[in-house]
Amino acid sequence: MEISTRNPNRLLAEERRREILRVLEENGRVTVEEVVRRFGVSAVTARGDLDALSERGALVRSHGGGIRPLAAAPEHPLKAREAIRGEEKLRIAQLALQLIRPSQTVILCTGSTSAALASQLRFNCPSNLTVITHALNVASTLADLPNLSLVMVGGILRHVSSAFVGPHAEQMMDSLHADHCFLSTVGLDLDVGLTTLDIMEAQLNRRMIAAATQVTVIADSSKFGHRSLSVISAFRSVHRLITDSGAPPEAVEKLRSQGIEVGLA
Repeated sequence: MEISTRNPNRLLAEERRREILRVLEENGRVTVEEVVRRFGVSAVTARGDLDALSERGALVRSHGGGIRPLAAAPEHPLKAREAIRGEEKLRIAQLALQLIRPSQTVILCTGSTSAALASQLRFNCPSNLTVITHALNVASTLADLPNLSLVMVGGILRHVSSAFVGPHAEQMMDSLHADHCFLSTVGLDLDVGLTTLDIMEAQLNRRMIAAATQVTVIADSSKFGHRSLSVISAFRSVHRLITDSGAPPEAVEKLRSQGIEVGLA
């Protein structure tokens, strides 16, 4: 008869860590408090589990928990992204449109949700509106509106996002001011903030935020828990987030507790 040499406590720990990774895959993040509550372990044990998973590269430790490691996924062309979660993006755009007033100046960044907002402006554009954009698709959507002034920010064209970036674009943004900036993002992480896939786009996005009196992030709920290559800004620079009703309730409440208005389309 063979005697097992496996340590049952060790086996339980491994099973628990597999479950932690399952939660992480579903939600994009996991907290020490959540591990304590789900598995009935102490905070010390929970932190040990997260540390062990971090050492394996299975998660990235953050304050109070862990987040999914950065995925080196390819950036999909803008046209492909426009077809994903189209109904949610339409509702978000319709809610964002209600914030725009006549005679204002607004910044529209690149992204499929910004494209949806530009399309809404074609049907219901406030009078004497000025739009600043670095996105070719946004500009082409709005170019022939008779009661709209369009300011095109130029620079180096990124074909995958159909947008201009680089030092010339940043310099131009530094000379402009807007009442409102509507910003799409690739990722929304409560610890890291707003992220995107391209460093130059992130740098230009920061200039856009600095140029605006009000900043509204427009992003569907699939962006929660995702952390991309380049950080645009922490949430403290954001006045408002418009997302869809699929957003994680705990994330919505945390943002509201920080004084950020959250609209659910």
